[in-house]
Amino acid sequence: MEADSASNRVTTALSGGVAGAEALARLLAPVLAALAAGARDRGGPAPVGRPAALDEAWRTAIAAPAGGAAPAGGLAPADGVGAVAALTELVRLFAAGSVDPADPRCAAHLHCPPLAVAVAADLAASALNPSLDSWDQAPISTTLEPAVVADLADLAGYPPTADGVVTTGGSESNLLGLLLAREHAVRARTGTSAVREGVPLGRYRIFASAVTHFSVHRAAGLLGFGEDAVVPVRTGRDHRLDPEALDEALTRAEEAGELPIAVVATAGTTDLGAIDPLPAIADVAAKHRTWLHVDAAYGGGALFSSALAPLLAGLSRADSIGLDLHKLGWQPVAAGVFLTRAATNLAALARRAEYLNPADDEDAGYTSLLGRSLRTTRRPDALKIAVTLRALGRAGLGALVDRCAALATHAARTITAEPTLELYQPPVLTTVVFRFRGGSGSPSGSGSPDEVNARLRRTLLATGRAVVGRTEIDGRVWLKLTLLNPNTTEADVDGLVADVVAAGTAAADTEPGEDAT
Repeated sequence: MEADSASNRVTTALSGGVAGAEALARLLAPVLAALAAGARDRGGPAPVGRPAALDEAWRTAIAAPAGGAAPAGGLAPADGVGAVAALTELVRLFAAGSVDPADPRCAAHLHCPPLAVAVAADLAASALNPSLDSWDQAPISTTLEPAVVADLADLAGYPPTADGVVTTGGSESNLLGLLLAREHAVRARTGTSAVREGVPLGRYRIFASAVTHFSVHRAAGLLGFGEDAVVPVRTGRDHRLDPEALDEALTRAEEAGELPIAVVATAGTTDLGAIDPLPAIADVAAKHRTWLHVDAAYGGGALFSSALAPLLAGLSRADSIGLDLHKLGWQPVAAGVFLTRAATNLAALARRAEYLNPADDEDAGYTSLLGRSLRTTRRPDALKIAVTLRALGRAGLGALVDRCAALATHAARTITAEPTLELYQPPVLTTVVFRFRGGSGSPSGSGSPDEVNARLRRTLLATGRAVVGRTEIDGRVWLKLTLLNPNTTEADVDGLVADVVAAGTAAADTEPGEDAT
């Protein structure tokens, strides 16, 4: 009976207060053991199997734990199994069924392996569970988040007038940038607020490169312009926006009576890591008196690197910037940051809710962060960023960026030296785009090169050997390595490339429509 009583106390214990740390400590050991056991079960970067078979196995395991009968009520039975048992079972299953970005052969997406120090800080944030919509829910966070924002604004070259907010990532930051751009354009045209009084009728346009992130189109739709309001501007083969083409597009729009809302430049495209020529684009935006937003969700991490930071020259001229430190910042999701060069630009987000930030409380110094975000309840993601900045410093983070960039350069050399592979172009940041083209002995009738590249990627995933990215450029299928693990070695990269060659050779020997196993 005493054992059951102790188990119940652990199960229902809270994470806060003086006793909360002790309660967490009793549960951390089972969690860490389950993570390690799950990693051993997985045995590689990804679970082995086809999606349908994996789904069936996971459903069975969720319904009935190993060695046990299915509890009535499924995941929520009438009587719980206790904290340790639930953590041991489900965390192990979760770890075994996840891809692991810390594995050198997991290199598909801008999906970083987070730093342990950042994860530890995130635990503290979750334990205390502040919400940043009022001072009395998150007192220190109203000081900590602006401090993080100020540090990153300084890193971007912004003046002391800058401000910003921690976001869920690039999509939210792009939406915020275009919302403020809309407010700026409507006020300049009519003297009214688009947020409060609506958007006057007109043909509004947003100008971005033809390879801009899809969240820009989504934001245009959400803001009432329609996704077709995004005007694609010509790029070169390197996916960098052409400033002359941008100038011409803006001029044509103005002559046609259309209303430019914003220019969106990209500092680090998802595929090639391409960085638009920011100084020239800033000149064009200034000439046409149009808001400039820079989507630096990927490339913004280059600011930490003294070697790569010059690629972002001109960033400080943007009216707003989006960064993602859950890419080249090694933070757990989510860790986006939105910056704007003038705090007054955030006035469009101002909001008064008497139960959160009454005027007399604010006048008395109990300020809130409610009026700088699109969200109300908001967790203190600034803590893990602050801890990481303090722990590693700019130079420490820069060394991680440089290491990943060096791995990409090495991968490009390895790919170039392999006759069966074709490199698209030398890497700019940490992504490497290439494809399997086969050798002279490749059989005919084994499918097009596009089909072979698609099949080989699925084969690597299904066998759990590697997680490699896929994209399409100019109508052709390409593969992609996104190297964000600074602990990866050159030998790891060579092994990953060798896995691609082996899978490509097998895929070329497979009948069209079938995946190699």
